[in-house]
Amino acid sequence: MRIQVEPGGTVEGEAVVPGDKSIAHRWLILSATARGTSVLTGLPGALDVASTARCLAAVVGVRARPRLEAWGSMLEHERIGAGLTVDGRVGPTEAGAELIIEGEGRDRLQVPGRPLDCGNSGTTMRLLTGVLAASHFTSTLTGDESLRARPMERVAVPLREMGASIRTDHGHPPVEVQGRPLKGISHELAVPTAQAKGAILLAGLAADGWTTVVEPARTRDHTERALRRLGAPLRLEEVERTISVSRFQHDDFEAEVPGDVSSAAFLAGAAILTGGELTIRGVGLNPTRTHFLSILERMGVGTESRVTGEELGEPVGELFVAHVAGLRGTEVTAGEMPLVIDEVPVLAALAAHADGATRFAEGAELRAKESDRLAGVAEMIRDLGGRAEVEGEDLVVQGGGLAGGRTSARRDHRLAMAAAIAALGARDECEIDGMEWSEVSFPGFLPALSALGARVGAA
Repeated sequence: MRIQVEPGGTVEGEAVVPGDKSIAHRWLILSATARGTSVLTGLPGALDVASTARCLAAVVGVRARPRLEAWGSMLEHERIGAGLTVDGRVGPTEAGAELIIEGEGRDRLQVPGRPLDCGNSGTTMRLLTGVLAASHFTSTLTGDESLRARPMERVAVPLREMGASIRTDHGHPPVEVQGRPLKGISHELAVPTAQAKGAILLAGLAADGWTTVVEPARTRDHTERALRRLGAPLRLEEVERTISVSRFQHDDFEAEVPGDVSSAAFLAGAAILTGGELTIRGVGLNPTRTHFLSILERMGVGTESRVTGEELGEPVGELFVAHVAGLRGTEVTAGEMPLVIDEVPVLAALAAHADGATRFAEGAELRAKESDRLAGVAEMIRDLGGRAEVEGEDLVVQGGGLAGGRTSARRDHRLAMAAAIAALGARDECEIDGMEWSEVSFPGFLPALSALGARVGAA
Protein backbone atom coordinates (compact mmCIF):
# COMPACT_ATOMS: atom_id res chain seq x y z
CA MET A 1 0.00 0.00 0.00
CA ARG A 2 1.35 3.41 -1.01
CA ILE A 3 0.43 6.52 0.93
CA GLN A 4 0.97 10.22 0.46
CA VAL A 5 1.91 12.50 3.34
CA GLU A 6 1.34 16.23 2.88
CA PRO A 7 3.03 19.00 4.87
CA GLY A 8 0.87 20.98 7.28
CA GLY A 9 -1.68 19.83 9.79
CA THR A 10 -1.14 19.52 13.53
CA VAL A 11 -1.20 16.22 15.38
CA GLU A 12 -2.72 16.91 18.79
CA GLY A 13 -5.32 15.82 21.31
CA GLU A 14 -5.77 12.60 23.27
CA ALA A 15 -5.17 9.02 22.19
CA VAL A 16 -4.85 5.46 23.34
CA VAL A 17 -2.65 2.92 21.59
CA PRO A 18 -2.98 -0.85 21.07
CA GLY A 19 -1.84 -3.14 23.86
CA ASP A 20 1.88 -3.65 24.35
CA LYS A 21 3.16 -6.30 21.93
CA SER A 22 6.13 -7.37 24.09
CA ILE A 23 3.92 -7.83 27.14
CA ALA A 24 1.15 -9.57 25.18
CA HIS A 25 3.52 -12.27 23.87
CA ARG A 26 4.67 -13.09 27.39
CA TRP A 27 1.25 -13.00 29.04
CA LEU A 28 -0.26 -15.20 26.34
CA ILE A 29 2.49 -17.77 26.91
CA LEU A 30 2.09 -17.60 30.69
CA SER A 31 -1.70 -17.94 30.49
CA ALA A 32 -1.44 -20.93 28.14
CA THR A 33 1.05 -22.69 30.45
CA ALA A 34 -0.81 -21.82 33.67
CA ARG A 35 -2.99 -24.19 35.66
CA GLY A 36 -6.47 -22.75 35.65
CA THR A 37 -8.53 -20.17 33.80
CA SER A 38 -6.73 -16.92 32.92
CA VAL A 39 -8.46 -13.82 31.60
CA LEU A 40 -6.60 -11.33 29.40
CA THR A 41 -8.01 -8.04 28.14
CA GLY A 42 -6.47 -5.30 26.03
CA LEU A 43 -4.57 -7.70 23.78
CA PRO A 44 -3.40 -5.87 20.65
CA GLY A 45 -4.52 -6.76 17.14
CA ALA A 46 -0.90 -6.99 16.02
CA LEU A 47 -0.02 -9.75 13.58
CA ASP A 48 3.03 -10.73 15.66
CA VAL A 49 0.80 -11.43 18.65
CA ALA A 50 -1.54 -13.44 16.43
CA SER A 51 1.47 -15.60 15.53
CA THR A 52 2.09 -16.36 19.21
CA ALA A 53 -1.58 -17.25 19.74
CA ARG A 54 -1.65 -19.57 16.73
CA CYS A 55 1.57 -21.33 17.72
CA LEU A 56 0.36 -21.80 21.29
CA ALA A 57 -2.93 -23.23 20.02
CA ALA A 58 -0.97 -26.00 18.30
CA VAL A 59 0.77 -27.19 21.51
CA VAL A 60 -1.63 -26.53 24.39
CA GLY A 61 -4.26 -28.91 25.74
CA VAL A 62 -7.75 -29.15 24.30
CA ARG A 63 -9.33 -26.81 26.85
CA ALA A 64 -7.08 -23.86 25.98
CA ARG A 65 -6.89 -24.49 22.24
CA PRO A 66 -10.21 -23.25 20.82
CA ARG A 67 -10.06 -19.64 22.02
CA LEU A 68 -6.38 -19.21 21.18
CA GLU A 69 -6.91 -20.68 17.74
CA ALA A 70 -9.99 -18.59 17.00
CA TRP A 71 -8.49 -15.36 18.28
CA GLY A 72 -5.19 -15.80 16.42
CA SER A 73 -6.94 -16.70 13.18
CA MET A 74 -9.32 -13.75 13.46
CA LEU A 75 -6.43 -11.32 13.73
CA GLU A 76 -4.44 -13.01 11.00
CA HIS A 77 -7.25 -12.94 8.45
CA GLU A 78 -9.15 -9.79 9.37
CA ARG A 79 -6.34 -7.63 10.77
CA ILE A 80 -8.65 -6.12 13.34
CA GLY A 81 -6.90 -3.33 15.24
CA ALA A 82 -7.04 0.19 16.60
CA GLY A 83 -8.17 3.27 14.78
CA LEU A 84 -11.81 4.08 15.42
CA THR A 85 -12.55 7.69 16.29
CA VAL A 86 -14.95 8.03 19.22
CA ASP A 87 -15.73 11.50 20.58
CA GLY A 88 -12.57 12.86 19.03
CA ARG A 89 -10.33 10.22 20.57
CA VAL A 90 -8.55 7.32 18.95
CA GLY A 91 -9.46 4.05 20.59
CA PRO A 92 -9.07 0.27 20.25
CA THR A 93 -11.58 -1.97 18.51
CA GLU A 94 -12.37 -5.65 19.01
CA ALA A 95 -8.69 -6.52 19.29
CA GLY A 96 -8.87 -5.42 22.92
CA ALA A 97 -11.70 -7.84 23.74
CA GLU A 98 -11.53 -10.32 26.60
CA LEU A 99 -9.71 -13.61 25.98
CA ILE A 100 -10.28 -16.53 28.36
CA ILE A 101 -7.66 -19.29 28.33
CA GLU A 102 -8.12 -22.53 30.25
CA GLY A 103 -4.55 -23.65 30.85
CA GLU A 104 -3.59 -27.16 31.89
CA GLY A 105 -0.01 -26.50 32.96
CA ARG A 106 3.34 -26.59 31.23
CA ASP A 107 3.69 -30.37 31.55
CA ARG A 108 0.50 -30.91 29.50
CA LEU A 109 1.79 -29.40 26.27
CA GLN A 110 0.92 -31.48 23.19
CA VAL A 111 2.90 -32.60 20.14
CA PRO A 112 2.14 -30.10 17.33
CA GLY A 113 0.79 -31.65 14.16
CA ARG A 114 2.77 -29.31 11.93
CA PRO A 115 5.70 -26.86 12.04
CA LEU A 116 4.88 -23.80 14.16
CA ASP A 117 4.63 -20.77 11.88
CA CYS A 118 5.89 -17.72 13.78
CA GLY A 119 5.19 -15.39 10.85
CA ASN A 120 7.34 -12.27 11.16
CA SER A 121 7.74 -12.51 14.94
CA GLY A 122 11.19 -13.11 16.39
CA THR A 123 9.76 -12.76 19.91
CA THR A 124 7.34 -15.63 19.24
CA MET A 125 10.10 -17.90 17.99
CA ARG A 126 12.67 -17.15 20.70
CA LEU A 127 10.29 -17.29 23.67
CA LEU A 128 8.56 -20.45 22.49
CA THR A 129 11.91 -22.13 21.93
CA GLY A 130 12.52 -21.61 25.66
CA VAL A 131 9.10 -23.01 26.59
CA LEU A 132 9.45 -26.07 24.33
CA ALA A 133 13.00 -26.87 25.46
CA ALA A 134 11.63 -28.92 28.38
CA SER A 135 8.82 -30.63 26.43
CA HIS A 136 8.62 -34.38 25.89
CA PHE A 137 8.49 -34.08 22.10
CA THR A 138 10.19 -32.57 19.06
CA SER A 139 8.83 -29.47 17.36
CA THR A 140 9.94 -27.16 14.57
CA LEU A 141 9.53 -23.39 14.50
CA THR A 142 9.68 -21.50 11.23
CA GLY A 143 8.53 -18.16 9.81
CA ASP A 144 8.52 -15.84 6.85
CA GLU A 145 11.53 -14.88 4.75
CA SER A 146 12.51 -12.04 7.07
CA LEU A 147 12.34 -14.17 10.21
CA ARG A 148 14.32 -16.99 8.59
CA ALA A 149 17.23 -14.57 8.19
CA ARG A 150 17.43 -13.60 11.86
CA PRO A 151 19.94 -15.01 14.40
CA MET A 152 18.75 -17.79 16.70
CA GLU A 153 21.96 -19.18 18.21
CA ARG A 154 21.77 -16.57 21.00
CA VAL A 155 18.83 -18.64 22.28
CA ALA A 156 19.95 -22.07 21.09
CA VAL A 157 23.36 -21.99 22.81
CA PRO A 158 22.16 -21.55 26.41
CA LEU A 159 19.26 -23.97 25.93
CA ARG A 160 21.70 -26.61 24.70
CA GLU A 161 23.76 -25.97 27.85
CA MET A 162 20.61 -26.67 29.85
CA GLY A 163 20.16 -30.04 28.13
CA ALA A 164 17.79 -29.45 25.22
CA SER A 165 18.62 -30.48 21.66
CA ILE A 166 18.31 -27.41 19.42
CA ARG A 167 19.10 -27.38 15.71
CA THR A 168 19.24 -24.30 13.50
CA ASP A 169 20.04 -23.76 9.84
CA HIS A 170 23.52 -22.26 10.16
CA GLY A 171 22.29 -20.16 13.07
CA HIS A 172 18.96 -19.21 11.49
CA PRO A 173 15.42 -20.65 11.40
CA PRO A 174 13.88 -23.09 11.03
CA VAL A 175 14.61 -24.13 14.62
CA GLU A 176 14.12 -27.77 15.62
CA VAL A 177 13.58 -28.21 19.36
CA GLN A 178 13.85 -31.67 20.89
CA GLY A 179 12.70 -31.23 24.46
CA ARG A 180 14.62 -32.94 27.25
CA PRO A 181 14.96 -32.71 31.05
CA LEU A 182 16.75 -29.45 31.81
CA LYS A 183 19.28 -28.37 34.41
CA GLY A 184 19.88 -24.87 35.67
CA ILE A 185 22.89 -22.93 34.37
CA SER A 186 24.47 -19.51 34.70
CA HIS A 187 24.66 -17.82 31.32
CA GLU A 188 26.07 -14.43 30.40
CA LEU A 189 24.36 -12.95 27.36
CA ALA A 190 26.77 -12.03 24.57
CA VAL A 191 24.24 -9.48 23.30
CA PRO A 192 21.83 -7.61 25.59
CA THR A 193 18.46 -8.92 24.41
CA ALA A 194 15.26 -9.38 26.38
CA GLN A 195 14.09 -12.12 24.02
CA ALA A 196 17.04 -14.40 24.81
CA LYS A 197 16.78 -13.55 28.51
CA GLY A 198 13.07 -14.37 28.48
CA ALA A 199 13.60 -17.68 26.68
CA ILE A 200 16.19 -18.81 29.23
CA LEU A 201 14.02 -17.78 32.20
CA LEU A 202 10.98 -19.58 30.78
CA ALA A 203 13.09 -22.71 30.32
CA GLY A 204 14.40 -22.25 33.86
CA LEU A 205 10.88 -22.69 35.21
CA ALA A 206 11.14 -26.35 34.17
CA ALA A 207 14.80 -26.93 35.09
CA ASP A 208 16.44 -28.58 38.10
CA GLY A 209 18.27 -26.04 40.24
CA TRP A 210 18.66 -22.32 39.70
CA THR A 211 18.95 -20.74 36.25
CA THR A 212 20.80 -17.42 36.14
CA VAL A 213 21.04 -14.88 33.33
CA VAL A 214 23.75 -12.21 33.42
CA GLU A 215 23.05 -9.15 31.28
CA PRO A 216 25.85 -7.01 29.76
CA ALA A 217 23.38 -4.10 29.83
CA ARG A 218 19.89 -3.65 31.20
CA THR A 219 17.03 -4.75 28.92
CA ARG A 220 13.24 -4.69 29.21
CA ASP A 221 12.09 -6.73 32.19
CA HIS A 222 8.53 -7.82 31.34
CA THR A 223 9.26 -11.52 31.92
CA GLU A 224 10.72 -10.96 35.40
CA ARG A 225 7.91 -8.66 36.48
CA ALA A 226 5.22 -11.15 35.49
CA LEU A 227 6.99 -14.12 37.06
CA ARG A 228 7.49 -12.26 40.33
CA ARG A 229 3.78 -11.35 40.51
CA LEU A 230 2.83 -14.95 39.77
CA GLY A 231 4.91 -16.10 42.74
CA ALA A 232 7.92 -17.63 41.00
CA PRO A 233 11.14 -18.01 43.04
CA LEU A 234 13.05 -15.11 41.53
CA ARG A 235 16.30 -13.43 42.55
CA LEU A 236 17.34 -10.05 41.16
CA GLU A 237 20.74 -8.44 41.67
CA GLU A 238 20.68 -4.96 40.15
CA VAL A 239 24.40 -4.20 40.52
CA GLU A 240 25.54 -7.50 38.98
CA ARG A 241 22.63 -7.38 36.50
CA THR A 242 21.68 -10.99 37.22
CA ILE A 243 18.25 -12.62 37.23
CA SER A 244 17.77 -16.12 38.63
CA VAL A 245 14.76 -18.43 38.65
CA SER A 246 14.10 -22.02 39.71
CA ARG A 247 11.47 -24.66 38.96
CA PHE A 248 7.93 -23.33 39.31
CA GLN A 249 4.43 -24.00 37.99
CA HIS A 250 2.24 -20.91 38.13
CA ASP A 251 -1.52 -20.65 38.50
CA ASP A 252 -4.02 -18.67 36.45
CA PHE A 253 -4.32 -14.88 36.54
CA GLU A 254 -6.29 -11.91 35.22
CA ALA A 255 -4.67 -8.83 33.69
CA GLU A 256 -5.21 -6.02 31.20
CA VAL A 257 -2.38 -5.39 28.74
CA PRO A 258 -1.15 -1.77 28.98
CA GLY A 259 -0.90 0.37 25.86
CA ASP A 260 2.32 -0.11 23.90
CA VAL A 261 4.72 2.69 24.75
CA SER A 262 6.79 1.97 21.63
CA SER A 263 3.68 2.59 19.53
CA ALA A 264 3.00 5.70 21.59
CA ALA A 265 6.47 6.97 20.65
CA PHE A 266 5.44 7.22 17.00
CA LEU A 267 2.31 9.25 17.76
CA ALA A 268 4.43 11.41 20.07
CA GLY A 269 6.89 11.98 17.23
CA ALA A 270 4.05 13.09 14.97
CA ALA A 271 2.91 15.68 17.52
CA ILE A 272 6.45 16.92 18.07
CA LEU A 273 7.14 17.46 14.37
CA THR A 274 3.83 19.24 13.75
CA GLY A 275 3.88 21.47 16.82
CA GLY A 276 1.05 19.74 18.67
CA GLU A 277 0.48 18.65 22.23
CA LEU A 278 -0.54 15.04 22.78
CA THR A 279 -1.70 13.01 25.77
CA ILE A 280 -1.67 9.22 25.54
CA ARG A 281 -3.67 7.41 28.20
CA GLY A 282 -3.53 3.88 29.56
CA VAL A 283 0.03 3.36 28.34
CA GLY A 284 2.67 1.14 29.92
CA LEU A 285 5.33 3.12 31.79
CA ASN A 286 7.84 0.38 32.56
CA PRO A 287 11.16 2.17 33.25
CA THR A 288 13.00 -0.22 30.93
CA ARG A 289 10.78 1.01 28.07
CA THR A 290 10.59 4.78 28.63
CA HIS A 291 14.21 5.84 28.28
CA PHE A 292 13.39 7.41 24.91
CA LEU A 293 11.67 10.19 26.89
CA SER A 294 15.05 11.22 28.31
CA ILE A 295 16.45 11.42 24.79
CA LEU A 296 13.48 13.51 23.65
CA GLU A 297 14.12 15.92 26.51
CA ARG A 298 17.75 16.27 25.43
CA MET A 299 16.45 17.10 21.95
CA GLY A 300 14.28 19.93 23.31
CA VAL A 301 10.91 18.19 23.80
CA GLY A 302 8.74 18.65 26.86
CA THR A 303 7.56 15.33 28.31
CA GLU A 304 5.60 14.26 31.37
CA SER A 305 4.48 10.86 32.58
CA ARG A 306 2.24 9.85 35.47
CA VAL A 307 1.66 6.34 36.81
CA THR A 308 -1.99 5.72 37.68
CA GLY A 309 -2.09 1.95 38.23
CA GLU A 310 -0.43 -1.43 37.77
CA GLU A 311 -1.13 -4.66 35.87
CA LEU A 312 0.78 -7.85 36.72
CA GLY A 313 3.74 -5.78 37.91
CA GLU A 314 3.62 -3.33 34.99
CA PRO A 315 3.12 0.39 35.80
CA VAL A 316 0.38 2.02 33.70
CA GLY A 317 -0.46 5.69 33.27
CA GLU A 318 -0.44 8.76 31.07
CA LEU A 319 2.18 10.23 28.75
CA PHE A 320 2.28 13.86 27.60
CA VAL A 321 4.56 15.42 24.97
CA ALA A 322 4.91 18.92 23.55
CA HIS A 323 7.44 20.50 21.19
CA VAL A 324 8.67 23.36 23.37
CA ALA A 325 11.74 24.47 21.41
CA GLY A 326 13.65 23.81 18.20
CA LEU A 327 14.86 20.22 18.06
CA ARG A 328 18.52 19.71 18.92
CA GLY A 329 20.82 16.93 17.86
CA THR A 330 22.16 14.62 20.56
CA GLU A 331 24.14 11.42 21.08
CA VAL A 332 22.53 8.13 22.00
CA THR A 333 25.29 6.16 23.70
CA ALA A 334 26.03 2.46 23.36
CA GLY A 335 24.77 1.95 26.92
CA GLU A 336 21.43 3.53 26.04
CA MET A 337 20.83 1.59 22.85
CA PRO A 338 19.32 -1.59 24.41
CA LEU A 339 16.74 0.60 26.18
CA VAL A 340 15.63 2.42 23.00
CA ILE A 341 16.23 -0.26 20.37
CA ASP A 342 12.61 -0.13 19.13
CA GLU A 343 12.44 3.68 19.22
CA VAL A 344 15.59 4.36 17.18
CA PRO A 345 13.65 4.66 13.90
CA VAL A 346 11.30 7.35 15.23
CA LEU A 347 14.10 9.13 17.10
CA ALA A 348 16.07 9.18 13.84
CA ALA A 349 13.00 10.58 12.04
CA LEU A 350 12.98 13.45 14.54
CA ALA A 351 16.75 13.86 14.33
CA ALA A 352 16.44 14.47 10.58
CA HIS A 353 14.62 17.72 11.47
CA ALA A 354 16.91 18.76 14.32
CA ASP A 355 19.58 21.42 14.47
CA GLY A 356 22.88 19.56 14.32
CA ALA A 357 23.86 15.93 14.09
CA THR A 358 22.56 12.98 16.12
CA ARG A 359 24.66 9.86 16.58
CA PHE A 360 23.21 6.47 17.57
CA ALA A 361 26.25 4.55 18.83
CA GLU A 362 26.86 0.81 18.48
CA GLY A 363 23.65 -0.04 16.67
CA ALA A 364 24.70 -3.48 15.39
CA GLU A 365 21.61 -5.09 16.96
CA LEU A 366 19.47 -3.01 14.58
CA ARG A 367 20.79 -5.19 11.75
CA ALA A 368 19.10 -8.26 13.33
CA LYS A 369 15.54 -6.91 13.26
CA GLU A 370 12.81 -7.37 10.64
CA SER A 371 15.19 -5.64 8.26
CA ASP A 372 18.66 -4.14 8.52
CA ARG A 373 17.30 -1.09 10.31
CA LEU A 374 20.73 0.48 10.61
CA ALA A 375 20.99 0.78 6.83
CA GLY A 376 17.24 1.09 6.29
CA VAL A 377 16.79 4.18 8.47
CA ALA A 378 19.71 5.93 6.78
CA GLU A 379 18.35 5.08 3.32
CA MET A 380 14.85 6.23 4.27
CA ILE A 381 16.12 9.62 5.42
CA ARG A 382 18.17 10.05 2.25
CA ASP A 383 15.19 9.00 0.10
CA LEU A 384 13.18 11.84 1.65
CA GLY A 385 15.87 14.43 0.99
CA GLY A 386 17.83 14.32 4.23
CA ARG A 387 21.34 13.34 5.23
CA ALA A 388 22.21 10.17 7.15
CA GLU A 389 25.03 7.66 7.04
CA VAL A 390 26.13 4.45 8.71
CA GLU A 391 29.65 4.80 10.13
CA GLY A 392 30.83 1.38 11.27
CA GLU A 393 27.99 0.31 13.57
CA ASP A 394 26.88 3.90 14.30
CA LEU A 395 23.96 5.66 12.66
CA VAL A 396 24.61 9.38 12.12
CA VAL A 397 21.74 11.69 11.15
CA GLN A 398 22.88 15.18 10.16
CA GLY A 399 19.62 17.09 10.72
CA GLY A 400 18.51 20.16 8.83
CA GLY A 401 15.14 18.89 7.59
CA LEU A 402 13.75 16.83 4.73
CA ALA A 403 12.93 18.07 1.25
CA GLY A 404 10.39 15.36 0.41
CA GLY A 405 10.44 12.36 -1.91
CA ARG A 406 9.51 8.70 -2.05
CA THR A 407 10.67 5.81 0.12
CA SER A 408 9.75 2.26 1.11
CA ALA A 409 8.96 0.45 4.33
CA ARG A 410 11.38 -2.33 3.35
CA ARG A 411 8.94 -4.92 4.78
CA ASP A 412 9.55 -3.51 8.28
CA HIS A 413 6.74 -2.16 10.47
CA ARG A 414 8.87 0.34 12.38
CA LEU A 415 10.48 1.71 9.22
CA ALA A 416 7.00 2.16 7.74
CA MET A 417 5.84 4.21 10.71
CA ALA A 418 9.12 6.14 11.03
CA ALA A 419 8.92 7.16 7.38
CA ALA A 420 5.37 8.46 7.86
CA ILE A 421 6.44 10.47 10.91
CA ALA A 422 9.54 11.89 9.21
CA ALA A 423 7.40 12.92 6.22
CA LEU A 424 5.07 15.01 8.40
CA GLY A 425 7.83 17.59 8.83
CA ALA A 426 9.13 17.58 5.23
CA ARG A 427 9.03 20.71 3.08
CA ASP A 428 7.17 18.95 0.26
CA GLU A 429 4.89 15.93 -0.03
CA CYS A 430 6.23 12.42 0.44
CA GLU A 431 5.16 8.99 -0.79
CA ILE A 432 5.74 5.80 1.18
CA ASP A 433 5.36 2.29 -0.22
CA GLY A 434 4.54 -0.71 1.96
CA MET A 435 2.58 1.00 4.74
CA GLU A 436 0.61 -2.20 5.30
CA TRP A 437 3.62 -3.42 7.29
CA SER A 438 2.64 -1.08 10.13
CA GLU A 439 -0.12 -3.62 10.90
CA VAL A 440 2.53 -5.95 12.34
CA SER A 441 2.75 -3.92 15.55
CA PHE A 442 0.31 -0.97 15.33
CA PRO A 443 -2.98 -1.94 13.69
CA GLY A 444 -4.83 1.20 12.65
CA PHE A 445 -1.72 3.38 12.68
CA LEU A 446 -2.79 5.49 9.69
CA PRO A 447 -6.37 6.03 10.89
CA ALA A 448 -4.94 7.04 14.25
CA LEU A 449 -2.66 9.64 12.63
CA SER A 450 -5.51 11.00 10.52
CA ALA A 451 -7.89 11.23 13.47
CA LEU A 452 -5.31 13.28 15.36
CA GLY A 453 -4.84 15.75 12.49
CA ALA A 454 -2.13 14.40 10.16
CA ARG A 455 -2.60 14.79 6.41
CA VAL A 456 -2.10 11.22 5.21
CA GLY A 457 -4.00 9.27 2.57
CA ALA A 458 -3.74 6.80 -0.27
CA ALA A 459 -1.39 7.85 -3.04
